[in-house]
Amino acid sequence: MIRISEFQAKDVVNLSDGKRLGNIGDVDIDVSTGKIYSIIIQSSNRMLSMFTKEEEIVIPWRSIVKIGSDVILVRYKKASEFPSE
Repeated sequence: MIRISEFQAKDVVNLSDGKRLGNIGDVDIDVSTGKIYSIIIQSSNRMLSMFTKEEEIVIPWRSIVKIGSDVILVRYKKASEFPSE
């Protein structure tokens, strides 16, 4: 079992491009079942966040590939990267 505070200390890295997305700021949980639906990443650009609204990245639980001791690996694409129909 892992605590949310332990999650928040880990870096989240996107396997699609190898970039660090940030750290977990919040978790979306179904309170009746305790199941985690998604993790919410706070933007890693702290300098700009002083002057602008902080960006959040919502990553569905199914997109988490591996949870390691120091890092969480995810597969994430921005909405703009999905092919339009």
